[in-house]
Amino acid sequence: MSDAGDRVASGYDAFYASWGRSPTLRAIWRQHVTGPEYPEEFAHISFLPLAQLGALTEALRLNEADVLVDLACGAGGPGLWAAKQSGARLVGRDLSAVAISRASERVGVLGMEGRATFGRGSFETTGLDAASADAVMTVDALQYATDKRKAFVEVARILRPGRRFGFVAFELDPERIAGLPVWDDPVADYRPLLVQTGFEVVRYEQIPDWRGHVAAGFGAVVDQREALESELGPAAAAAIILEASITLELEPYCGHVLAVANRTG
Repeated sequence: MSDAGDRVASGYDAFYASWGRSPTLRAIWRQHVTGPEYPEEFAHISFLPLAQLGALTEALRLNEADVLVDLACGAGGPGLWAAKQSGARLVGRDLSAVAISRASERVGVLGMEGRATFGRGSFETTGLDAASADAVMTVDALQYATDKRKAFVEVARILRPGRRFGFVAFELDPERIAGLPVWDDPVADYRPLLVQTGFEVVRYEQIPDWRGHVAAGFGAVVDQREALESELGPAAAAAIILEASITLELEPYCGHVLAVANRTG
């Protein structure tokens, strides 16, 4: 793993070591981001409401016992929900060893033993065999990938021809983030890159009221700084508060899309 990858993993290790122990953060997400209907046992830290998770899962056209790969899976919530609903087998990959541990803890609780496994890996290096996946998904992580072309090439490699890659991701305004190390390789529209790396785009749409959800969710994070520091600890709270503050100040995102593409060839 690169030095940059190590730094990212260390940051997420600190966050996921405390995540789940903050009732304030869960309340913020339920009120402003996912909505109260989102099932708590599949909780996550992405800006993904249940309706869009359902739409993504349906668009992947999963069959029972298909292999679904969730890249940058975090604590596993959306991928586990998709696998539970569809009957697919889930393989999760994330840079953070702590996130992987938290995701693995959920498997038994959800009664998914033998149907879900998690391990370390990145967008560029999944460690999976070629043409081993029936579907690939990722949620609110692609915007942080340091080389999105390499990420898409790796997805194409592990995905069987004719099967689908679905993701939710923020589109980045390159001018607004110029000179910042937080978002490398900014992409304002993922469609051309998908086509260039062997995909046919079948769905590409903006998530409704995404700006409002980001402003409300991250605004509440900043407002509840003291409670988050107390519940999460200084290191974990600092990570999410910094992300919230930078996002609110710079407004780096120009879109929040749900995309689905077929692997050609």
